[in-house]
Amino acid sequence: MSTDAVSILDGNTFVVSDNRGDINATPTDTSGLFASDTRFLSTWNLTVDGQRLNSLSVDHLEYFASRFFLVPGTGTVYVDAKLSVIRQRAVGDGFREQLTILNHSEEPVTLTVRIDAAADFADLFEVKNATAKKGKHYTRVDKRQLLLGYARETFVRETLISTDGDVQVDDSGLTFVVRIQPHEDWKTELRVEAIGALRRGAAPPHRPGTPTAATKSRRRGEAENAEARMSRNLDAWLTKAPKLDCDNDDLRVTYRRSLVDLAALRFSPLVAGDYSLPAAGLPWFMTMFGRDSIFTSLQALPFAPELARTTLRALADWQGAVVDDFRDEDPGRILHEMRYGETAAFEEQPHSPYYGTADATQLFVVLLDEYERWTGDLALARQLEPEARAALNWIDEYADLRGNGYVYYERRNEQTGLENQCWKDSWDSISFKDGRLPGFPRATCELQGYAYDAKVRAARLARIAWKDPAFADRLEAEAAALKRRFNRDFWVADGQYFALALDADGNQVDALSSNIGHLLWSGIVDKSKAKAVARHLMSDRLFSGWGVRTLAKGEQRYNPIGYHVGTVWPFDNSFIAWGLRRYGFHDEAARIAAGILDAAVFFDGRLPEAFGGYERSLTRYPVQYPTACSPQAWSTGAPLLFLRTMLGLEPSGDNLVIDPALPDNAGHIALYDIPGRWGQRDAFARRRSLRG
Repeated sequence: MSTDAVSILDGNTFVVSDNRGDINATPTDTSGLFASDTRFLSTWNLTVDGQRLNSLSVDHLEYFASRFFLVPGTGTVYVDAKLSVIRQRAVGDGFREQLTILNHSEEPVTLTVRIDAAADFADLFEVKNATAKKGKHYTRVDKRQLLLGYARETFVRETLISTDGDVQVDDSGLTFVVRIQPHEDWKTELRVEAIGALRRGAAPPHRPGTPTAATKSRRRGEAENAEARMSRNLDAWLTKAPKLDCDNDDLRVTYRRSLVDLAALRFSPLVAGDYSLPAAGLPWFMTMFGRDSIFTSLQALPFAPELARTTLRALADWQGAVVDDFRDEDPGRILHEMRYGETAAFEEQPHSPYYGTADATQLFVVLLDEYERWTGDLALARQLEPEARAALNWIDEYADLRGNGYVYYERRNEQTGLENQCWKDSWDSISFKDGRLPGFPRATCELQGYAYDAKVRAARLARIAWKDPAFADRLEAEAAALKRRFNRDFWVADGQYFALALDADGNQVDALSSNIGHLLWSGIVDKSKAKAVARHLMSDRLFSGWGVRTLAKGEQRYNPIGYHVGTVWPFDNSFIAWGLRRYGFHDEAARIAAGILDAAVFFDGRLPEAFGGYERSLTRYPVQYPTACSPQAWSTGAPLLFLRTMLGLEPSGDNLVIDPALPDNAGHIALYDIPGRWGQRDAFARRRSLRG
């Protein structure tokens, strides 16, 4: 997306336009109206008397609505305009746009107002890969409606554009001829419906035909009710969340931005009914991702525990059941990604769903236990016992590709499957210090930490929820053995850190990376080695001053603006800080929290997916990564986890333990009405000096 792009979204429906409200999508950009992985509008241009308009400002009303203030004219010199135009747009199963033109002159004006519209119905994967459509496009015109359609066998997607005003409709848009008296205005309302997109509780799709008065009234009511419903829903979401009081205005802005963006990213797949889980991020990942949804749910547990409940239920419903090489599916495996577009429907991509992730399965068990620890919801822990056991079986039965007790990955779908199936899933993210790429299969270090944590946590659930102490004993013994092996086989003795991975022959892939922070979070690190790990994380090679880099300076593939080889990821840092807290490195965790939260100020409180890994001393602001998703769910969740880490919030039985450790510039922080098995609890903290 361009830097002046304007986005509004609601669940899996979003609109990306320029700052005039216009859409002019190219085959490879993400402008347009998207729903369920399909672009339902690729052109949406407003002209007045044949001229495009200039933007004065954009008012971001809510995550689902924006208002554009425009004037006619071209060139760089502003001349007092006699007309102004306001476009107010709200998304929801398409979008509704109210168009207002104001005549500021002393004479009446007659204007030709034109909306050019087109839909390429591109699948998101087609946008990414610039591939051509294989079906047929069609249009149907009625007095006040334009239907744009696409069909390929039984796969049909349609965009219905309608208005209540006097209009001339043709195959490529709508034309209004209007006369506006002096100091008066003209208004009309345009509705764009995405027919064929997944929607919850929607009426049957409308077909072309002259709308009756009752139909027009119903549609207007549905649109207004949808906008009012979203507004009420956001108010309820914010009211329900814990209240933050602090001395730092920037932290308050970031906290509210995180809550609002998390609300915007809530997604309700059909299996979730009326409940929602976090979609991964705009623009590419507005759907269910196993890893991303789990990590975000973990971050948000003290603030919105219901996200974790829905995530667990939805992922359990789609848990792998068979061995399917096309989808990299195994029994017990948790999905990586679910898609609803054309390429998935015709199995040109395996994402219906795709299971090529080597960490979501362990993390599913971790989330189930952490959710029960936080909420006391034993009923869900019991309900999902079969799925949790199947996930644990996957670790031993299907993930141990080398028979040495470690979780490895290697794609079985050579054409479209992911090479790297850890969270750093770009092609060059796993390397030796000298830059060589290891062969497959690969066993990255954090996968073993997640497996260890899953077994320890499942042992607790086996005792308190599943009433199977023998199984608990077995899991604890397996976890202890894994920890011993791991601290022997992954430890780079001459560098005093853990290797990024083992290759197929068991050799250490010895690059120094941020993954070692996830090992602290999982608890797999021997206490005798933890101090060395923390020292590396806070060294100049990894810690930029803004946050921990994904790959250390000095490694051959290090690049401060490389996707997984030197950038700083807020999500990554939030779990590193949590891990440092777990091992008692309170001040180090606070420094990381302070760095990332300072960076958030330069992004207006909305942390992007990643930003540059340059030293903080080189620039007064964090350097933007050009194609970072924003908002992205686990970046949105990062400030929430930092708040939990700084306040030292940990459930202990039916109580909430509060053990704050704030950075020097934090001042006073209070978090009120923290939900959990204890009901609601308040947490207070004041700054203290960092220990040397």
